[in-house]
Amino acid sequence: MARFSVRVAAPVPEVYEYLADPRHRPEWQSSLRSVDLLTDGPPRVGTAWIDRTTAGVNPRMEIIGLVPPGSGSSEPVTWSEAGEWRGIRAMLTLTFEPAAEDPQETCVWVVVDIISGPVWLLPVRSVLRLLAPTAVRSDLRRAARIIESR
Repeated sequence: MARFSVRVAAPVPEVYEYLADPRHRPEWQSSLRSVDLLTDGPPRVGTAWIDRTTAGVNPRMEIIGLVPPGSGSSEPVTWSEAGEWRGIRAMLTLTFEPAAEDPQETCVWVVVDIISGPVWLLPVRSVLRLLAPTAVRSDLRRAARIIESR
């Protein structure tokens, strides 16, 4: 499991709205060619899609948890997804907080975890555990630049 944060010079609702919508992902996720939505309507728990990657790996993704801004919940603003490809299961959770120094900026706390997979894919899982956090950090920094330029 890896944990880190990315700062975005935009308020929480704007950052959340952009990152929580899978349709935006090809704009900021470097490995994606496209996203095929399997679920109609706005992003919500159960929204599912297929990531069409440049490497030809096409995991099935699903939103497994979210607490949007303004929901009235005492829980922090969060968004979580799970993805699976050939038995390898990974999770990503984003937690959004106003930056302490400037509440008009957002600190996105990130947890990346490669959870499980078949024993015969242990070498692949090990490589993913090493590479995924760096790739996710880079992609989220790209997303931050896109959000900040709007």
